Order: sequence, then C-alpha cells, then structure tokens
Amino acid sequence: MSTITTRPTARPAAALKDIARQRNRYVPVLATAVLFAVMYGIGVARYPAFGYPQVFVNLFIDNAFLLVLAVGMTFVILTGGIDLSVGAVLAVSTVISAWLVTVHHWPAPVVMVLILLGGTVFGAGMGAVIHYFEIQPFIVTLAGMFLARGLSYVISTDSITITDATYTRLAQQRIHLGSSVFLSVSMVVAIAVVAAAFVVLHYTRLGRTVYALGGNEQSALMMGLPVARTKIAAYAISGGCSALGGILFTFYTLSGWSLHAVGMELDAIAAVVIGGTLLSGGSGFVLGTVLGVLTLGVIQTVINFQGTLSSWWTKIVIGGLLLVFILLQRVLGGRGGRGG
Repeated sequence: MSTITTRPTARPAAALKDIARQRNRYVPVLATAVLFAVMYGIGVARYPAFGYPQVFVNLFIDNAFLLVLAVGMTFVILTGGIDLSVGAVLAVSTVISAWLVTVHHWPAPVVMVLILLGGTVFGAGMGAVIHYFEIQPFIVTLAGMFLARGLSYVISTDSITITDATYTRLAQQRIHLGSSVFLSVSMVVAIAVVAAAFVVLHYTRLGRTVYALGGNEQSALMMGLPVARTKIAAYAISGGCSALGGILFTFYTLSGWSLHAVGMELDAIAAVVIGGTLLSGGSGFVLGTVLGVLTLGVIQTVINFQGTLSSWWTKIVIGGLLLVFILLQRVLGGRGGRGG
C-alpha cells in the first residue's frame, strides 16, 4: 500500500512573517508612548509645578498649530511622499491674514475661509504636479516652500500686528474645565482635526487608499484604486492643514510675519516619524503623530523648566530622537501594514 506524502507549503512561514510584521508596526508607537511617559515623569520628579494639570494641557495649547501641521503631514508621508512647504504656507497664511484684516479691514470670517481655500488649492496643485509630471515630491514641495515664503516677503517684510476684534477674541477665549484648568480655541480645533483624520484614515475609502498607495503604488493601480485622486487629496489635506495651522498661529501670536515657522516643516516631519509613521509610507498612526507632537512639547517644556539650558538643546534632542526612530524602523524592517 502506497503512502502519499505532502510537502509543507510556504504559507505557514509567510503567515508567521506577516503576523510578526503586523506586531512590529506597533513597536515605534509604543516606544514613543514610553518615551513620553518617561520624559513627563522626569519633569514631575524634578519640578513640582510640572505635575499641575494645566501644564499638561499647555502641551496641547502651545503646540496646537504644530499638531495640525503634523496631521496633514501624516497623510502625505503615508502615501510615500513628503511636504516641505508646510512651514512656509503657515507663514504666508499669517501674513495674508494680518494684511487683510489689519491693513484692508476685511471681515475675519471671510479671510479665514479664503486662507483655508487657498492652502487647500495650493496643496492640491503640488499633488497634481507630483503625480501627472512624475516629479519627486521633495523637489515640488521645495519649490512650493520657496514660492510661499517668497510671497509672504512680497506682501510684507515687517511683522504686522493683528488688532481685529474677532481674532483677538478667539485668541483670548478660554474654555474652563473647573477652577484650575482651561482650554484654548486652538486646542479644541486641533483635537477636532485629529478626530476627523482618525475617522478618515480608519473608516473611509480615502483612508484605505492612502495606505494602499503608500504600501505599493503599482499594486494600487492594478487594483483599480483612484491613485491620482488620492495623491492629490493627500497634498490638498496637507495644504489645508498648513493654512489652518497658520490661522491658529495667528491666534497664538496675534501677528503675521514672513519669518514665522522657519524650519517648522522639519518639526512636523520629526513628530510624524517619532510617532511611528514609516517614511517609506504605507504604515502609520495619526494617534502616534499626536504622541510625537506631545513628546516634542514635553522636551521643550522640561528644558524651559530647567532654565539654564539653551533652547537649541530642544533641536539637538529632537534630532537625536529622529535618528533613533529611523534606525528603529530600519531594524524592524518591512512595511507593517495599515495603521490608524
């Protein structure tokens, strides 16, 4: 009687590899969460006032505009792209806002809508150039950065103070939670943007296509996914978030200046990468981006509480962390699949 032998297939090994890859995608985010907890714990241990609830809330208030920028950057990096124009778009948004409401006395709501539309269209235009002309995102968005920054200098080289009543009221508005904690309008807007991004990336076709595009653009095309529309939408979202970040920044400073947010695009990229999003695209977490922004904020706060260290130490520490997290992504290897 003959026996039939079966040769083991490669499927179990592939399945195990896929499981390991799925697990690995959470490691950078968990590392960021641990880092944030450790840094915050060090601050509380060294400085008693650091543990006050308002100090924690201030991490959101002081970094609301950066959080909005980083959310938009998350969409772009998830597609495998990059957007170097976000800081310049923020700056030109502050300058145009201040110029229109202070010099020309335009109604604040009209100005805000125009700023948001302008930023979104600008981002969509860069996305279209990147896709249809097949130019590297680095080059296109670098050109966009120079264009936006140059436009802000053309409008005004001096800082323009915003005295408009609507801007002033929104900047000074406080939403009290009890007697010792308050929120700002900028913080509420930033949290709303995070919530909207979470829903889009998790529960919409656009979000699923963003991850698929970053995972493998050719495969996405073969599956019939709307690659062009998705890529343009990702850059449009980044441009809109940059413009919104500019509006929030005017609430924070009540001014428009062409030198605002110099280098902030690098802070946004650092926050996204430290939050666990792969620079190669296809895997990442918008909630990880929130942790990345908070980590940068707590580092800056600890240095400010120290009082004897230069503020440039913030950049040094951020640079070191960025290198560590890029190496961590490299060690974990592969694409972790879709995050959220």
